[in-house]
Amino acid sequence: MSDTSPLQTTLAAEHAAVWLYTTLGGQTSESAQPKLFDTVSSGYTRHRTRRDQLVRWIRDAGEQPVAAEVAYELPNQLRTPDEVEAAGLQIEQRCTVTYADMVGRTVAAEREWAIKALLDASLRELDLGGAPQDLPGIDT
Repeated sequence: MSDTSPLQTTLAAEHAAVWLYTTLGGQTSESAQPKLFDTVSSGYTRHRTRRDQLVRWIRDAGEQPVAAEVAYELPNQLRTPDEVEAAGLQIEQRCTVTYADMVGRTVAAEREWAIKALLDASLRELDLGGAPQDLPGIDT
């Protein structure tokens, strides 16, 4: 049995991201904010896919995947498109930190997966108004 703690930590972050993106999607209009809607929709899809992959890896290792919380705290009121965008940015920033940690704590296919997730989340940060960073997810 391998150490699944990096996977469990990342799974917990993915549970939160999926829940939060679901909430953001309910506050976004495809007709009024098509770019934001596409970014939120793709974020939800990517995080849900990542969550499902982590669950498979953890189960394949003979462990029980960490469960999602009943609810998560919203980062702001989500009354305007700018607030929705800011919340999405915060989700991706938190996930990049988690993915960077996973990169440092895993090897082989899991590390490669974490690097790809880190790059994807970093690019989504830019779509959500974030600033480019030399080393996303790492305090320098």
